[in-house]
Amino acid sequence: MVVSVHGSRKIEKVSVSEFQFQFDNRFNRLPADVEEKNFRRQVMGACYSRVKPKHFPKPQLIAYSSELAEELGLTEEQVSSEQFKQVFVGNQLMQGMDPYAMCYGGHQFGHWAGQLGDGRAINLGEVVNKQEKHFALQLKGSGETPYSRNADGLAVLRSSLREFLCSEAMYHLGVPTTRALSLITTGESVVRDMFYDGRPQEEPGAVVCRVAPSFIRFGNFQILAAQGDIKALKELCDFTIKHHFPHLLKNESEEKKIYLNWFREVSQLSAQMVVEWMRVGFVHGVMNTDNMSILGLTIDYGPYGWMEDYNPDWTPNTTDAENARYRFSHQPYIVQWNLFQLANALMLIIEDAQALENILNSYGDIYTLHWQKMMTSKLGLQAFDVRTDEELINELEDLLRSVETDMTIFFRQLSSLTLNDVSDISECFSHLESAFYQDQSDNKDYQDALFAWLTKYQQRLQSQSCNESTRHEQMKTVNPKYVLRNYMAQLAIDAAEQGDTSVLDELLSLLKNPYEEQPLMEKWYARRPEWARVRAGCSMLSCSS
Repeated sequence: MVVSVHGSRKIEKVSVSEFQFQFDNRFNRLPADVEEKNFRRQVMGACYSRVKPKHFPKPQLIAYSSELAEELGLTEEQVSSEQFKQVFVGNQLMQGMDPYAMCYGGHQFGHWAGQLGDGRAINLGEVVNKQEKHFALQLKGSGETPYSRNADGLAVLRSSLREFLCSEAMYHLGVPTTRALSLITTGESVVRDMFYDGRPQEEPGAVVCRVAPSFIRFGNFQILAAQGDIKALKELCDFTIKHHFPHLLKNESEEKKIYLNWFREVSQLSAQMVVEWMRVGFVHGVMNTDNMSILGLTIDYGPYGWMEDYNPDWTPNTTDAENARYRFSHQPYIVQWNLFQLANALMLIIEDAQALENILNSYGDIYTLHWQKMMTSKLGLQAFDVRTDEELINELEDLLRSVETDMTIFFRQLSSLTLNDVSDISECFSHLESAFYQDQSDNKDYQDALFAWLTKYQQRLQSQSCNESTRHEQMKTVNPKYVLRNYMAQLAIDAAEQGDTSVLDELLSLLKNPYEEQPLMEKWYARRPEWARVRAGCSMLSCSS
């Protein structure tokens, strides 16, 4: 049996007879930090620093994604093994693993923050499965790195469970996202000041294994540009294109055009990602440039949330409460702002401001086209008609804002509303009333406005050749019945902190099929309970993890 040194501690590498991966650690071929000791510092001219995860005394696997495990080539028996638990908490290194923390910078809440980096995330390596797909494995909460600044590099069960559940929920909703393989408690307590109010408390620690084709962010390019390291910046750009956008090299040989085509595609992928957020009512909460994936994936689940009552100005982040920079309605614009910051970094090697500006200016048109297509699908329309549909959608949004309306429930109920004849407003109202947080049965003004919109909507539907049952089925494929509401995650956290994972297991099962009826799970198809309106963790959240 082979051993490797983990600081001053020896770690046994697991036996290949249990399970093994094929590693191809491509990112590690980029410029590395020359300093091998793990201490907080400014790192120059490097894309990453090699580090080792912390050792945890009593790890316990409490959840895993069976679909992702299967894609990685793992059986249920292997996931249940002692080896799996030890590897994916960071206690053991497999043959071929080469752990490291990424170096990146970023704009946080609109201000340049300088070096940030993986402060509590350690990449184990890149696995290649039988289908020749690459997966980067990353442990979050696995200990200090040179980028931890004043933090301990650890994570608590509360935030880890939320990230695990949300990663998988978003995947099954069809939203581009990083994934989560496992959630393992560490057997240690972690001190956190959840509300930043001077009242720190001990919480159970945990490690989540995150999985993605790559965890490269806008900030990886920004930090090298800020350091003026054109050589390393170009290496990172060429690496990213070669391994993650190889199709761009097939029909173009001129270097500048390749870079511009790449930036254009990153813009398109980012626009498509945020359109999917808007479709399901998701608010990221911390759209800093270091939280923007170069692959157009949702990354870093901190204070996120699903918009429950339709309030476009809502943000789930307590830190952002005053200015609401990252509010629901502002997300498309923030993506463009973040792309502008990426363009500034790429200017060092592209050296064509006008070409980059042209791509940035085209973002709005790209987003609008995807948004129009998305909204027509949510409404069961076959194509966007500029003569009627912009007004129809604007009036619907005004209607949703006029009373406290649950976005998810409203669109799901609309997906099964029969509109051959809307002359009976009471029947239509009865079908939709489960979406209203307050009783609207005596609100005649609202009912009249709802009826007027439904009449216009019915007329629009009659202009296309699609029967009611087909429309219902199509709408139900884009309007989910179940989303991960913050109060649901909090219930799972409350139970898990007491050693009960039954709520977590139930939610993981529920969220694998968010568009299905699931009659036995009907209790989760409900508005946010009134008790959860202001309870910590059930509405807005802090960045504490």
